[in-house]
Amino acid sequence: MHPQRARLHNELHARPSIYFEEPAHLHHYAFLDADGIAADILHRVAEVTGRTPDIEAAQEILELGDQTLKWERHTEFFTLTLLVPRPARGESWPPPPPLLAEVAAQHSRALISASLILVEAETSWEGDPEAYGLRDPAGSSVGDDDATVWSDFRLTAAGVNRLLLVNRGLNAFRLGRMTRRLLEIETYRMMASLALPLAKEMSLELRDHELELGELSERNTESDAANAKPLLAAISSLSARLERSGARSRQRFNATEAYARIVYTRIDELRESRVGDSPRLGTFILRRFRPTVHFCAAIHQRQKSLAESVARLNDLLRTRAQVEIEEQNSEILQSLNERTSSQLKIQKAVEGLSIIVISYYLFSLFKLGLQSLDALGMPIVPAVAAVILAPLGLGIIGVLAWRIWRVKQH
Repeated sequence: MHPQRARLHNELHARPSIYFEEPAHLHHYAFLDADGIAADILHRVAEVTGRTPDIEAAQEILELGDQTLKWERHTEFFTLTLLVPRPARGESWPPPPPLLAEVAAQHSRALISASLILVEAETSWEGDPEAYGLRDPAGSSVGDDDATVWSDFRLTAAGVNRLLLVNRGLNAFRLGRMTRRLLEIETYRMMASLALPLAKEMSLELRDHELELGELSERNTESDAANAKPLLAAISSLSARLERSGARSRQRFNATEAYARIVYTRIDELRESRVGDSPRLGTFILRRFRPTVHFCAAIHQRQKSLAESVARLNDLLRTRAQVEIEEQNSEILQSLNERTSSQLKIQKAVEGLSIIVISYYLFSLFKLGLQSLDALGMPIVPAVAAVILAPLGLGIIGVLAWRIWRVKQH
């Protein structure tokens, strides 16, 4: 059996929902998991429950008397969900239990989402969402009309978003799944929106970078070879700043895209239908959430396009500089060729003169030798001397010319 078979198979059961019956309150808090926040929360949970949590697990469901606590670890955030049965005539929107209140107060700067779902039975609810303090709420019939969900998406003074779910036909299993979807929509929507401040900040930066790129492009069309070096330095500086900005934002924008896909999927899984004249929950959420995602995606694409434009300008300038260098090299080679040709002509002239001089001295020696023999009483007939000495002189001159040719070849 493959060593990972059991682990991969059990991913089907990795993140179960809390299954329960109405009426109940479902408190849900999501914290950005940075600086060991998840470990601190699990340590506090262990102190309250008296049980050591499984640090390697992705989630765990703990029974705390009549309450049920679930913690769940994600890539970038950590969630706590506490199910509290609602007593008869209990408060509609109670404050969080002490454990959640303490954790939220301790890590308030990391708290990215806080939601409270009130689950009521159809037979016991008050018949109007405004009776629960919801102003101009959006509402949808979900789960093939087996439940109705209402929310005005306004935060309370404590920063909690309230949702009212009226159950008509959902069993404990489907009710747990439905509330999980609603909580995931809120959590992933907030995680996706984390890129919005960064996108707005980068929008101003990219505008400045685009103006700088336009100026560099104009300089590139007008500059000569002498100004290529400072222009190349300016383009390289702009490219480095864009790369640093991309490294800072790339992961955040990619995460936004992934979280947005989850939100869209969870809204589709609600299987909504309209309730009266109220806008549907999915419509209300997507009306502002989708433009946020599109704006972040546009900034991401704008940044990539700008980086590609800078890279093309850099390549264009380098290509132009390379062409100019090649032209200079061609001129240098042409000059060297002309100089070599002149040297070769001079060398040939020197070689010819050398052979003439050597021939002159050689025949002068022959003449002196014949005169010496004549003075010693051994006269030689000129015709005989010419027959003997002419081939010898020509042979010596030929050997000298051959030696000069061999030296040139090497």
